[in-house]
Amino acid sequence: MTEIYRSEDAQQILQIAIARQADAGELTRQQLFEIASELNIAPDDLLMAEQEWHLRRGELEEKRVFDRMRRGRFWHRCGRFLIIGAFLIALDLLTGWHRWSLFILLLWGIGVALDAWKTYGLSREAYEEAFLRWRQRQQLKRSVTSWVNRWLGVA
Repeated sequence: MTEIYRSEDAQQILQIAIARQADAGELTRQQLFEIASELNIAPDDLLMAEQEWHLRRGELEEKRVFDRMRRGRFWHRCGRFLIIGAFLIALDLLTGWHRWSLFILLLWGIGVALDAWKTYGLSREAYEEAFLRWRQRQQLKRSVTSWVNRWLGVA
């Protein structure tokens, strides 16, 4: 009896097989085209898949930069909160412990907690939206920088 695989199952099996073959070393582009040929994948389809892979890889790297920036900004704000908080509490203790600093820290702490939520607790849709806004700002910065450099004659 011939066993029949669904398209998704066949794809997963082939990915595992290719990964095992690649464990011995890296595949060259020529080897990739040979494998695709053996699988009856048209060269044009493989080229389009390769281009899509490059785009996805670039977007993944941009998301890593975006995530590092967001986490760094949050921890910078958190550190500032702790340093200034310690100073305010020390000042409050030196002036007779009126507890006025606790009210300031409580209000500021709510802001830090909300910032933590924005950094680590976003839904997938909200994250993608924030990433797209950041990406557009980065592209605009690159465009303006490029234009200014051309205008100033900077290489």
